Amino acid sequence: MGDVEVVRLLLEKCNHLDHTGAGSLTGLHVSCLAGHLEVTQALAQRGANIEARDAVSFSPLHVACLFGNESVVEYLLSRGVDVNIAGSVGERPLHLAAIRGHYKIVQMLLKKGARVRQQDEEGNTPLHCCVKIGHFGILNLLLQPQYRNDAHIANIYLDTPLHMACYEGWFECAKTLLTYGGSSLLLKENLWGETALHAACTGGQCIDLVDYLLSQDAAFVNYQGVDGHTPLHSACHHGHTRIVQLLLSHGADTNLTAHNRPDTNNHHHRPYTRLIANQRSHHHDKKVLTQDEQTALMWAYEQGHDDIANILKHYRRPGLYEDCARGDYLAGLDTSYFPIPSPLGKLRTMMQEKIDVLYLRSVLPPHLHLNLAEIENLENINSGSFGKVYKGRYNDKIVAVKRYRANMLYGKSDVEMFCREVSVLGSLDSPYIVKFIGACLHDPSQFAIVTEFVPGGSLFSTLHEQKRSIDTVTRFNIAIDVARGMYYLHTLPQPIIHRDLNSHNILLSSECRARVADFGESRFVRNIFEENMTKQPGNLRWMAPEVFTQCTRYSIKADVFSFGLCLWELLASELPFAHLKPAAAAADMAYRHSRPPLEMAFPVEVSVVLEKAWHKIPEQRPNFAEIIDELEILCANQKACKEGENDHLHPHHHHLHACISTCNGDSPSGSCTPPEAAQHISSELSGHVSALRNRWEQEASRGQTAFKSSHPTIEELRSRLNNNGYVEGNMYQYRIAPVFVRHRKPLL
Repeated sequence: MGDVEVVRLLLEKCNHLDHTGAGSLTGLHVSCLAGHLEVTQALAQRGANIEARDAVSFSPLHVACLFGNESVVEYLLSRGVDVNIAGSVGERPLHLAAIRGHYKIVQMLLKKGARVRQQDEEGNTPLHCCVKIGHFGILNLLLQPQYRNDAHIANIYLDTPLHMACYEGWFECAKTLLTYGGSSLLLKENLWGETALHAACTGGQCIDLVDYLLSQDAAFVNYQGVDGHTPLHSACHHGHTRIVQLLLSHGADTNLTAHNRPDTNNHHHRPYTRLIANQRSHHHDKKVLTQDEQTALMWAYEQGHDDIANILKHYRRPGLYEDCARGDYLAGLDTSYFPIPSPLGKLRTMMQEKIDVLYLRSVLPPHLHLNLAEIENLENINSGSFGKVYKGRYNDKIVAVKRYRANMLYGKSDVEMFCREVSVLGSLDSPYIVKFIGACLHDPSQFAIVTEFVPGGSLFSTLHEQKRSIDTVTRFNIAIDVARGMYYLHTLPQPIIHRDLNSHNILLSSECRARVADFGESRFVRNIFEENMTKQPGNLRWMAPEVFTQCTRYSIKADVFSFGLCLWELLASELPFAHLKPAAAAADMAYRHSRPPLEMAFPVEVSVVLEKAWHKIPEQRPNFAEIIDELEILCANQKACKEGENDHLHPHHHHLHACISTCNGDSPSGSCTPPEAAQHISSELSGHVSALRNRWEQEASRGQTAFKSSHPTIEELRSRLNNNGYVEGNMYQYRIAPVFVRHRKPLL
């Protein structure tokens, strides 16, 4: 309690001031630990030994420095205690103060003559200690010129303070040490043959630090330690995907090999390397990998980091294994086959799936736990790689049931996608997002997601399969609904990246109002730094360039790019790059910066929105709040133009126009009415309708004839596809939907 009066009363009756208790602690040790200055003074003044040792040879000064009791430390130093007194393993008070980050105590100790180069039995100096916790202030203090510190001092593991900073990912500390110690620190290897860059790649704590170290020397990326392993080996072994990609972008060689060595991570136990050597034994003109040589790919594969193994196969470097031709072989090894998923990777995935499912069961509210048997009249309405979609009835409501298959294909688990979609949908509540009803979680063979049934189907089906006519105002309303849904996702307290926005995942109600659906590829932005956010999710035709190239970590602006393509598709009634296969279309947009044509179909205002949305620099793309504002202005102008035209019509003609609009889908409410509605038009108007329709068909026919005279048809373009999905002759023109050409003038 620190009652000094009681202590003084006891001291008058006690003759054993240095009596020890548990851990050989004296009363002075306890008072220093608790920070009771007056009790410490009373004990010291009555003759207590201020350099007494406990069970680990800590003095009272050690204890006070460890627990940061500044006033007690100051008093003990004033009593002349030895400032460099050592503990049982050589640690000094300065070591303890530095590793706990007690800046003022470090100052006190230095003023009293504490030695900054003093090492403990592991060889660690106070500099190692402060860098271990990343205390930048103490580091600068210890590196002041008057103390003549040495940043090159290594411990018994040959780790310099720079190694410690890199393992822990302390960027500013590493920069300061390099400035103080010079570039020669970069080439110092520790006991495991790791330089500072190796250490940063092993720790994987700070990608900016890795980038900074690479900027110090361009050739440093392929530096091989004493055992031959490179920074790429280190990053692959520990599963740091982002750092692997950074190293590859700086020219890391995937063909460099490390030599076998016994260590705690059992790198020497690689039974498949013997098989590789046997398979390659007949190649005398090529380098043969022996059991003692492992590429970075092998290290990643053995540890079950299948995502990294898949990345490495895209970075095959020429010169060493020129004869690699098989597509199922991974990078740098022409006769080494690594099935994905790897054994350890598959086991890790299975365990993670079980954890994810159990977690979902615990956090999902009870009313959202459904049983598939409770859903009646299941009718198959769609299917995909994930499974099948059914239409059914639950609680007297029509619902859609998306059933997942509980299997794995090429390392990508449907269970993982199922769990992710449930976790995302369960957190959403917006009229522009498909409504989540519940999920079936108890039986893996019956995993299913239940949502509201949206009767209008997908935008893709409406535009390209049913080919329903939609008036221009309704098209803008659909675009605005989608933009509002995406704005909702991006502005949540925990923002969400959809990652698979396309016309298949935009559902339309019977009133042609849009809802965003399918969140199997979605991610919470908070998890960006925990996951590999460079994979290719979603449909290639609508994929942002930065996602397709896998060259950088993408952001919510990838959704903006996909929205731009959906908007173009909605207004033009054409698939983006319809003359190309999906992969070829994505490559064209990524590497040739191609975009769907604007000059023939859209007014300037629409073109501006599209050009901003699919800008090649993600940061230059607008957010959805800006897109909504611009689309609402365009929609309002279109409505005003349409109403202005209607005011000049004769009442009889106005009624006729309403009937035709109902027939063609241009209803005042903005709905998509099927052609069968024409049966309700009165017979007395049929002549007028036929005449007006004939005139429109003649105008459209003249436009199509003029267009076809200078542009090939889609069928002609498809007949000219080469093996890579490109059209010979560099033809990138599209058939422009007559409906939009017809509405071009009112839009202006």
